[in-house]
Parts: sequence; structure tokens; C-alpha cells
Amino acid sequence: MWSAVAFCSVVALATIFITHWVNKWRNPRCNGVLPPGSMGFPLIGETIQLLIPSRSLDLHPFIKKRVRRYGSLFRTSVVGRPMVMSTDPKFNHFILMEEGKSVELWYLDSFSKMLPIYALGSVQKYIRNIALNHFGAESIKSKLLPRIETVIQKTLRSWCAQETLEVKHATSQMLFNFTLNQMFGYDSEKSTDNLSEKFADFVHGLMSIPLNIPGTTYHKCLKNQEEILRLMKGIVKERIASGDNSRGDFLDRAINDMKTESFLTEDFIVHLMFGILFGTFEPISAVLVLTFKLLSEHPSILEEITAENEGILRNRENADSLLTWDEYKSMTSTIHVLNEVLRLGNVAPGLLRRVTKDIKFNGYTVPAGWDIVLVTPAIQLNPDTFKDPVAFNPSRWKDLDSNTIAKNFMPFGGGVRQCAGAEYSKAFIATFLHVLVSKYRWTKIKGGKIVRKPILDFEDGIVIKISEKSK
Repeated sequence: MWSAVAFCSVVALATIFITHWVNKWRNPRCNGVLPPGSMGFPLIGETIQLLIPSRSLDLHPFIKKRVRRYGSLFRTSVVGRPMVMSTDPKFNHFILMEEGKSVELWYLDSFSKMLPIYALGSVQKYIRNIALNHFGAESIKSKLLPRIETVIQKTLRSWCAQETLEVKHATSQMLFNFTLNQMFGYDSEKSTDNLSEKFADFVHGLMSIPLNIPGTTYHKCLKNQEEILRLMKGIVKERIASGDNSRGDFLDRAINDMKTESFLTEDFIVHLMFGILFGTFEPISAVLVLTFKLLSEHPSILEEITAENEGILRNRENADSLLTWDEYKSMTSTIHVLNEVLRLGNVAPGLLRRVTKDIKFNGYTVPAGWDIVLVTPAIQLNPDTFKDPVAFNPSRWKDLDSNTIAKNFMPFGGGVRQCAGAEYSKAFIATFLHVLVSKYRWTKIKGGKIVRKPILDFEDGIVIKISEKSK
């Protein structure tokens, strides 16, 4: 009898505890009124709903459903973190201006663990400066642009030798090898490791549920990262031991700066290079694949930019000379295509910030310690700014003024945290298009099915056949 009473007491206490815990989860403490929304299930929140694939360029259903139900500002929980998501342009602008006051830069915990440099706000200025020094506009103008075109020409010639090829894999490989070459002289032809493949798998695993258990996507993601970091660390150690800083590349600069910057260690430099590679690899390759898809579906737009870029060749004294900075800046139609692909691609699902002091906005309070996701795709797909927003229409950029673009087009972030590699990404894609349409012809064989998880991806890639135009 007493054992039955004890068992019932335990069950009752457990029920009370669980009920209290669930109620506390669903109704977080707040010194004010929280934005409307749902915290989902305890611990996992609404992570699963967010990761359900969408097969459209439109705003992810997870966001659209909640905006319809709760409005442009709503609360939720993802991977155990309480957060507010915003599609409100005024709130988003306010948050971008609050950096260093009531919010700070933040990334998902899985990102911060694997890319530690992104979690260190105190050294962001240095990271930005060194990235701009080697991948910013001045570097592109003075030395990088011809290097970019040279590697693109070499890559496209190699593509012609293949019967068909899958664009995402091929462009990822090109980007990986070129970026590492600029950072520390990496030569893929001398490497026996398929590092670009491992890096692609790492990027894919970042948005998986962070369970480090053998057999899971996340576990494979960590293993791939370890292997790439091990290679990079060996290169850094070798360069330091050699005492040779005559190359003048990214790694030389970082090693020289170790004398004056106390936070710079071998491990930090390795993670810094890894982080910069991550920041350029996925966005550029995804945009290039989407460009192939959209141009194959809109032949008149392809004809327009082909005429523009062939015109650049005709106007040169030597048609085989490399693209100049002035020519790059004159490619109006090509830049319009690039902007439209970036607008539709929305490669990054949003900008992330962490609240350091309670924020009051329109009667709502976002508590300190919470996270904020500024859903930039909602701004770039806003029908009030971009008529028929899901349509691929590069000509719309002819009529948009600079003020409208600044407030409603943020493919590389906004505020003081705009991506330092923005100009590098744009120059690489524009140069790729210039060489592709002026010197090659291509046909899409199959593929192109879009999937957002919520990062843009392609279910079966895009397979093309490419050949050089006769001179």
C-alpha cells in the first residue's frame, strides 16, 4: 500500500514539475509585453518547422505563416534559443542602428562553435580591415580582377573538355581553390585531398540539428572541419617556422600582425582563414547556380547581357586582353542581372543579433539575452518595393533610386556589419558572367529544382553542357 502511495506521489510531483516547466517555456519572463508568437516544444522550439524544405524562391512558409498569424514581429524558439523574428523594415533599420548599444553581433551556437571568429565582437574591426585589405574594392581594382578572370578562363576551358558537368560542384571547387590560393598559395593540382568536397559537406551540415553523434550530418560536418583545419594549421606552422614573408599574401600579413595584435595566435589565424572562406564559398556558388537556372529560363535576358559583354570585347584594341575595372563598372545590364539574382536568391536567411539590453518597440519588449533575426528576404521580396517580387526581372533596377536600394536590398548584410567580402563576391560573379556569355555557349541538360532549408540549395544541382564560341 505504502509503495503505491509513494509511486502516486512521485508521479504527481513529476506531473507538477513538467507542467510548470512547460508553462514556463511557453510563457517566458519579460519586463513588458512580448511580441506575439509561439515558443514551440520545450528545448527544440520550432526548429523542425523552420528546417522543413521549401521549393520556391518566395519567402519561406515558416515566416509567411507566422507573419499572417502574428504580424511582422513575432517570437519563436530555434535550437533552444528564444528569439524574435522581424519582417518590419522600421524595426530592422532600428536594430541595425543599435549595434553596440542594445544589440551585438550573433550567430547560431552551432556556427559560433565551429567558426569561433564570428563570436568575438572585440576583434571584428581587425577581421574586417584585413579582409578588406585583401578582398576589398581597392585590392580587386589593383590586382585581383585579372587573377579572377584568369582562373575563370582556365576553369571554363576545362569544363569544355567534359561531356556534361554539375554547376554547383564545379563552381564550388573553383571558388574554394582560388580563395585558398589568394590566402596562402594553396595549389589544388598538387593536393591529393578533395578538400573542396569536404568543405561543401561542412557547409551543408551547418544547418542540421546539432547532434554530435556518429552517423549524423552534424557529426560528419565536424569531422570535415577538423580535417580542413588540420591542413590549414600545418601550413600556418610551416610558414611561421620558415620565417619567409616575401609572398605578401593574406597569411603573411596575419603572421606579421602577430607582433602587434595579442589576440592573434596560430589557432586564431587558422579559424580566421576558415571563416573568410566560409563567407565567400557558399554565397558565390549558390548565386552562380541560380544565375544559370534563371538565364536558361529567360533567353531574352541572356541575349541582352551577351550583347553587352561581346560589345566590350569589340571595343578593345585587343579582344583577348583581360577585363579592366572601368569595363567591369560599365556592365550595366550584367550588374542588373546580378542584383536581381542576389535579390531573389536570398542566400542568407537573415541577419542575426543578440539583445544586450531590453528593447522597447511599438508596445512590445524584447528581453536582454534574447536573439533577433532580421528577415532580410522579406524586405527584398516586398511587393510594395518590388512589383511581382518573385519574378526574375533585371530591368526593374533601371528605375530604382539609390535610397530605395540602400533600404531594401541587403544581400550582404546591413549597418556597420555589411560583409567585407561583398565587392569581392560581386566582382567574381560579374567577371564569371562576362567570360561565360562573351566567349562560351551553354545548354542546361537537367536540374534546377530549388530547395530552401532555409539556406538556398538545389535538390539535384544543375547539369550543363558548355562549349567555346568560334572566334
